[in-house]
Amino acid sequence: MFDSLTTKLNAAFERLTRRGALSEADVTEGLREVRVALLEADVALPVVKDFVTQVKEKAIGQDVLRSVTPGQQIIKLVHDHLIEVLGADESELALAVEPPAVILMAGLQGSGKTTTSAKLALRLLRQRKSRCLLASLDTNRPAAMEQLAVLGKQAGIDVLPIVAGQNALTIAKRANETARLEGYDVVILDTAGRLHVDEDLMTEVAAVHTATRPIETLLVVDALTGQDAVNVARQFKARLPITGIVLTRVDGDGRGGAALSMRAVTGCPIKLMGVGEKLDALEAFHPAGIASRILGMGDIVSLVEKAQSTIDQKEAERFAAKMQKGAFDLDDLAKQIQQMKKMGGMDGLMGLLPGVGKVKKQLAAANVDDSMLARQLAIIQSMTKTERRNPKVLNGSRRRRIATGSGTTIQEVNRLLKQFQQMSDMVKKVGKMGMKGMLRGLPAGSLPPGFPRGGLS
Repeated sequence: MFDSLTTKLNAAFERLTRRGALSEADVTEGLREVRVALLEADVALPVVKDFVTQVKEKAIGQDVLRSVTPGQQIIKLVHDHLIEVLGADESELALAVEPPAVILMAGLQGSGKTTTSAKLALRLLRQRKSRCLLASLDTNRPAAMEQLAVLGKQAGIDVLPIVAGQNALTIAKRANETARLEGYDVVILDTAGRLHVDEDLMTEVAAVHTATRPIETLLVVDALTGQDAVNVARQFKARLPITGIVLTRVDGDGRGGAALSMRAVTGCPIKLMGVGEKLDALEAFHPAGIASRILGMGDIVSLVEKAQSTIDQKEAERFAAKMQKGAFDLDDLAKQIQQMKKMGGMDGLMGLLPGVGKVKKQLAAANVDDSMLARQLAIIQSMTKTERRNPKVLNGSRRRRIATGSGTTIQEVNRLLKQFQQMSDMVKKVGKMGMKGMLRGLPAGSLPPGFPRGGLS
């Protein structure tokens, strides 16, 4: 996500931080590189001009050049201004109304609107326990209604039954009435899209909006289309009271132009982003977290949210209990690998962890990626129950059998077992000393600043 922009910005910042003391000319040169990076990322020209001007004014006007670490201060200014551009105030969906709350999904054909409707319903079900009703108003695109019905079935979400011959307005009213009578919390209206913005599309969407009075009107746009997405948003905003934007295919967007331009150009907050094809691949848009990701600083808030949505609480408690006893076997390791895959794999997690962006190339060169996780899982699954619970029985012949059965090499089997032994030793220490004891036993300076030493419960 935004890899191209991150790489170019980090290159510019590295040159600034290497120099130590900075002159005004150094700042101007560094911000010229930032300007080029933003333009190449397809950020709207007015947004880039305003961005660079404001950062430069603050850099020169706040005694940054005379500070002890001027390069770091400029990075902080860029980070803070990125948050302003993306939308300083995080915008949650406003669903605190008497049910059913109506959410109207608008956008062009091909933007991912129908899939996003199903993703949103699943997200609301899992996070808020909201009972949702999906309704397709797309009477133009062949099989559009059937597509939503299939997605609803996959997500376990109810979909309004199809009645042949009804127009969009009639379907919307029927959906509202059904939701009210049958006790649904939320009704999501998937409106029709076109290949381009046209008068018929706008008239139909506006009529549905007037009739249903949605609490949220979300515009779904494809992040990969860059400035085209921004132009579409501007046109929809002129005709509809858009309350928020959903960016799709953000996981494939190496540039980030749409995300960085959208709020500034339209004035609408980005509320959600699609980060994959699976129905659970929809995340909240946290401006501060996205700004940190762009600068390679990670996004802890999104990481915690992803963990909360994927981790089985009972399984986590069981694992914690085993840790306290100092017990850890290869079945536990397999479950941890599966959990990592659920959370987006190595690549998905590395983008959220602070500081990892700088070592991505080294990790890639060492083949530390999702394929490595798959091979490790295959190795463990090729073992017998006895071998997984007691790896000490794994002699040479057993290791050869496991390598053959998993399609890997003996060296990979040995490497996994070595990693497992290191993790097992650590777990045993935690079991003997407890987490507080482990922390007290660490040498001074080994923990990050501010980390509680002996203060964990």
